[in-house]
Amino acid sequence: MTPEIASRASAIDWRKIAWLAAGYVASMAYHLFLAGATEGLPTIWTANAIVIGGLLALPRREGYILLGLTGAFHAAFELAIGDAPTFAMAVTSLDLAQEALTSEVLCMLGLCGRIRTMRRLVAVTAAASAFTGVASIVTNGLLSLSMGHAFWEGWLDWTVPNVIGVAVMLPVVLVLLDRRLARGFPAGRVEVAAIAILTTAFSFALHYFDAPFRVVLFGPALYSAFRGGPRATALTVVGSLGAAIPALLWRIGPDRDLVLSALHNIEVSHIALYVVCMGSALALARQARLQAMLTRGQAVARAAQARAQAASQAKSDFLATMSHEIRTPLNSILGFAELVAEDPGLTEANRRRLELVGRAGRSLADLVNDLLDFSRVEAGRMELSPGPAAPAAVLRDAAAIVEPTAEAKGLALVVEVEARGDADPEARLMLDETRLRQVLLNLLANAVKFTAEGRVGARLVLGPALGQMLFEVTDTGIGIAPEVRSRLFQRFSQADSSITRHYGGAGLGLAISKALVRIMGGDIGVESTPGQGSRFWVRLDAEPAAVAASPEASADLVEAEARPARILLVDDHPMNRELGEALLVLAGCDVATADDGAAAVEAARHEVFDLILMDVHMPGMDGLTATRTIRALPGASAATPIVALSADARPEQIARCRAAGMKGHVAKPIHRERLLAAVADALAGEGAEDEAIGQGAP
Repeated sequence: MTPEIASRASAIDWRKIAWLAAGYVASMAYHLFLAGATEGLPTIWTANAIVIGGLLALPRREGYILLGLTGAFHAAFELAIGDAPTFAMAVTSLDLAQEALTSEVLCMLGLCGRIRTMRRLVAVTAAASAFTGVASIVTNGLLSLSMGHAFWEGWLDWTVPNVIGVAVMLPVVLVLLDRRLARGFPAGRVEVAAIAILTTAFSFALHYFDAPFRVVLFGPALYSAFRGGPRATALTVVGSLGAAIPALLWRIGPDRDLVLSALHNIEVSHIALYVVCMGSALALARQARLQAMLTRGQAVARAAQARAQAASQAKSDFLATMSHEIRTPLNSILGFAELVAEDPGLTEANRRRLELVGRAGRSLADLVNDLLDFSRVEAGRMELSPGPAAPAAVLRDAAAIVEPTAEAKGLALVVEVEARGDADPEARLMLDETRLRQVLLNLLANAVKFTAEGRVGARLVLGPALGQMLFEVTDTGIGIAPEVRSRLFQRFSQADSSITRHYGGAGLGLAISKALVRIMGGDIGVESTPGQGSRFWVRLDAEPAAVAASPEASADLVEAEARPARILLVDDHPMNRELGEALLVLAGCDVATADDGAAAVEAARHEVFDLILMDVHMPGMDGLTATRTIRALPGASAATPIVALSADARPEQIARCRAAGMKGHVAKPIHRERLLAAVADALAGEGAEDEAIGQGAP
């Protein structure tokens, strides 16, 4: 504990002590006033309740100070009204003992502190009233014996005012000392004071003029409960009772029988008023607290959500930036390696070295793609684009992609398609072809990677119901231990660390595949025997699609055009411009280049191109701004098809490209086949396919 905190903890709250002491003095004065007006008739004694409430609510040291101050005031009052010093000291001492013992008993019963519920109010009132009754009888008996009277003489006149005073005033004191009970209610201090004063005056008038239907007091009392809560209710009811008693005495006079009967009626009616209104106020206060807790919880949840969204956005921005920074040099590495590898004068040793460069670059590109895909899955932003596709053709395509790797390892790659029931082996179904191919490629690539000899099988079973598919990928590889299978589809998970060192990979492929299959509404699993091989399976259901097959776009741009296509290539990176120009020139295109968006706009203003390939992230005027500017140009240039070239392949980035007026998107690192296919589609007037614009994965 720091010295500052310790100092605050040890500071005495003189303000509360002063308020309680002032209330005690006012209560004593009120009691003396009633005693004088009634010529000593027992009415109500609330002074002890104020002290008991202070002892329950204040720290022990402050409670002792309050006890000492009120004891001195009590003795002074007794001496001021002419009591003998011995009697004054005896009464003061017995009252102090009664107050201290009552507070200790309540604390032992677990009833010290706040009153927040009706159950707590009833418990405190009942326990304090019962103990006060017993203590008052004992106090009265001791005083009677000290004066030479019988023990039971006058016990009723002493006990009843004490018990009623504690029953009414003790909960009032505890409620008034709890500032939190005022939270959540619209009434301020001025309004609460005004309600209490008006109710007090109204109560005085009702009882002074002996008006019928005194039940109308419930109106302002309940209004105070709804507007100001428990504290306002306490002030209102106590003020009403405090005004009703003197009004009654002034109306009736000091006739003992009439006064006591009417007084008891007033006290009982106000106890009922107090219970009903305070119960309502406590219920409203609890509702206000729950509402405040709900509001705070919602605020905390919103703040946490905002932080999570900010963190997710920061992660997405980081991944996009890193993807761009990695893909840009990869584009040049892979592209130039592919161009140089086609040189017929290259020696076999250098060709092998270039193949190693390309393989390493493709592995790095795969890792970047996996990280981006997994970030989309975790963020819940992975969306499907279903369209007509033949699952058998997708499986054959995936197998064809991994076939060269399998042949290089001496593995047999077997593809089987089986149709059961009414299923058509070449049926076209509504599938996200790109994502399905990604899953199958992942499974097939793993099978080839982890199989040293033997065979890899790819099997599709269609049916028996229309749209049902079961893909199976089997191998004769190293197999998977049972204890590893449970975590096999978790992120960054492989059988053990030696797998990563020997075979490579980040352990994300199967986690991404599982997420994609679940998004497609299917299931994925594995069966394996260590040393004998594995069987991965994927079950999917899809709706049939009756769509006419679209003609294949020709990648030969020279034949697609009567003249070479005039293409503007825009990229701020010199190596990317050189690589793109080389690929397009080899395909028979006539290429012009620009190094930023402003130069591209100027070139489009002076010449109508067949196609513009536009980098997105460029200093100065970026690709999106340049595209919007070109679309606003007069003449034919505004209709020139524009395809984005960018290392940022996130769906939201692709959507921004489309919104800016671009026709398609080719992700870096650029592969010749994908680039030329996208160019052919754009020149033919077709939208770039998702496969061409999506991932940038080889």
